[in-house]
Order: sequence, then structure tokens, then C-alpha cells
Amino acid sequence: MSYGPAVTAARTAARPLLAVLFPRPERPRRPPLLDLLLAGAFVALTVVEAVTVGDATEASRLWLLSVPAMASLAVRRQYPLLVALLVTNVNWFVNTQNEFSVLLSIVLVSFTVGYEVRPPRSWLGLAVVLVPFLANLVVRGIVPSDLGAALVFIVGPWAVGVQARQGADRAEAAETRAAQLEREQELQAALVAADERARIARELHDIVSHSISVVTIQVQAVRRRLGPENAAEAADLQQVEATARQALNELRRLFGVLRAEGEQAALEPQPGLAQVDALVDRARAGGLDVRLVVEGEPHPLPPGVDLAAYRIAQEGLTNALRHSGASEVTVAVRHQPDAVQVEVRDNGHGLRRTTNPGHGLVGVRERVAMYDGTVEVANTPGGGVCLTATLPTGRPA
Repeated sequence: MSYGPAVTAARTAARPLLAVLFPRPERPRRPPLLDLLLAGAFVALTVVEAVTVGDATEASRLWLLSVPAMASLAVRRQYPLLVALLVTNVNWFVNTQNEFSVLLSIVLVSFTVGYEVRPPRSWLGLAVVLVPFLANLVVRGIVPSDLGAALVFIVGPWAVGVQARQGADRAEAAETRAAQLEREQELQAALVAADERARIARELHDIVSHSISVVTIQVQAVRRRLGPENAAEAADLQQVEATARQALNELRRLFGVLRAEGEQAALEPQPGLAQVDALVDRARAGGLDVRLVVEGEPHPLPPGVDLAAYRIAQEGLTNALRHSGASEVTVAVRHQPDAVQVEVRDNGHGLRRTTNPGHGLVGVRERVAMYDGTVEVANTPGGGVCLTATLPTGRPA
């Protein structure tokens, strides 16, 4: 007669129970130092009881049953149900009088089951601890105070463990949401920065195209004024002219890659600091009390720097008009020998931590970084926001 099929069937039936009592950890974990110390303390307490007890039979049961059960507390986090089953059943056989010292281990495993085991298995853990304890009380003759002890020493710690686990789960969920939000904000900031860089590139495209067009026309004019005796120079200039026209064609293709859907090339020149007066007038028409201050001796600026300075002033006024709730704004343009500084100061409600920086401030930082400048956005002592950007220009010619 073969017992193979019966053994196989028994193993199959026992697998759910084994999975409950011996859960497979997500990763190998060693018992933490606190659990080792607690287990050592309970083992020491049990050894003292075994040595001091007068009954040899009682001492043997303590050595053979209680000491291994107390030692198992070291792995109570890894195998909470198994440890609870072991401790409560040892208490059934050894601690028939429910002595207080041994009850401390039941309190510990009750809390551990509530914290480490998730519902609905945590209810199974409560039953594993509570049923033997109540059965022991029934055998000895239950009294009302025993029910109170069951609530205090078993149900109470278990409920505290459940609440602690729920709090830990909420904290973990909050951390996960915060991390997800941070990743989304970083992604959004990267998309905004990419969009602003493309916008800056489109504007610089117009400046560079205009400059190359001027170079082409000037080279063509010089070439046509050359006589027959300068045929070699004329050929060189013709090559320069052809290269410039080819560069213009490539720039047009580049604009086709950079432009937004439906966007057309600008037909008017890009603005600069010379147009700040008109910008201030438009802000005044929008209801702002704007004061324009120009310090230092103005000198010609590189076209890109001139455009960047204008856009920074424009963004500062737009923020004051739409977002800060300001009524008064001061725009200061300071011309320095090797730099130009733009400062926009308002009397609004100041920066808010929850405010999304938006495209405007990202664009300001991108423009300033492109020219190795500096930018600072801060709350002013009297309220409001001060945007200060410094753009190096090099020594004037």
C-alpha cells in the first residue's frame, strides 16, 4: 500500500496554514537589537523563576518550555503568528495561575500581532492569543476580574498595535504621495524649462537671422564695389556671401523645428530696453502705479542681452499686475560698465510657498543663465516681491 498520494494531499491541505504561520518575508531580515534585548530579558526572568521555584516538575517545565518560548520573542516581527501561538500555548501548560511575569510576554505578542499582521489575519492573531488565555480562565473558574484582565493584557495591546499600524500606513502613504508629487513637480518644471528654452531660441533666431542678413547685404555691397584688379578678393567675398545665405536657410529650417503649432515668424524686430517706456505705459493703463528709474550712462548692448533685459522687466510687471495684488511698482534699469541690471519691486502680498513659479520665472532664470548672469527673487521687508537680474555685457567698445 502506497502512502504517497495521501502524503501529497496532506501537504497540499497544510500549505495555507503554513503560509499563515510562516510567511515568506519580502527580504531577509535580522532581528533588531531591541527584540534581541527583550527576548534576552524574558529568558533571564524565566531562568530566575526556574532556579528559585521549589517544585522540580515546575522547574523542568520552565526550562523545557518557557525558556525556548521566551527566546522566540527575538523573531516576533518576522513570524508574529507562530511566536504568538508558541507563547500562548506555553502559558497554557506552564503558567496555570496566569502569573504576572509571564503575562508580560503575552502583552508583547498581542501588540506585535496587532502591528505586524494586517487584517483579516490580525483577527486570527487575536484569537490565537485570546482563546488559550480564556480557556485557561474557564478551567480555573472564571471570575469577572479575569475578563477585565483579558481586555487589559490582550485586547488592549492588540488594539494599540492595530492603531499604530494604521498610523504607520497613513504616514507611509503620505510619504509616497509627497514623493510622487515631488516627481510630478520636477517633471513639470523640466517641461516648463524646455518650453521656455524653445521660446528663447525662437526669439534669438530672429536676432541672429537679422544679423546674418545685415552681414550678407554688407558683403554683397563691398564685393560689387571691387574692381577687376580685386578679382580674388571678390571671389572670396562671394563665397562668404553664399555661406551667409546658406546659414540663413538653415536658420529658417531651425525655426520650423522650434516653432509652436500654427506659429509664424515675427515680422517686427525683437524689443529691447528702448521699448521699456512703452511697456511701462501699458502697465499703467492696466491700473498699476509704475515708476521707471534709469541709472548710469546707457550704452549699446548685445541684441540678445537687450532682449533678455526687456523680457525680465516685462515678466516683473506681468507678475505684479496679475499675481501679486500690487498697486505700486518700481522698475529700475541700471547701466554698469560691463553689465546691465533690471530690478522690479512691487508692494503686493509677496511670494507664497504654494505658488507655482510658472513659465515666467522659469523663463527669467533661463535667460539669465544663458548669459552667465545672476537673478534673485525675494520678499521685501515691507511686503511685496523684488526681482533683481544682472546680465553681463562685457566692456563697451
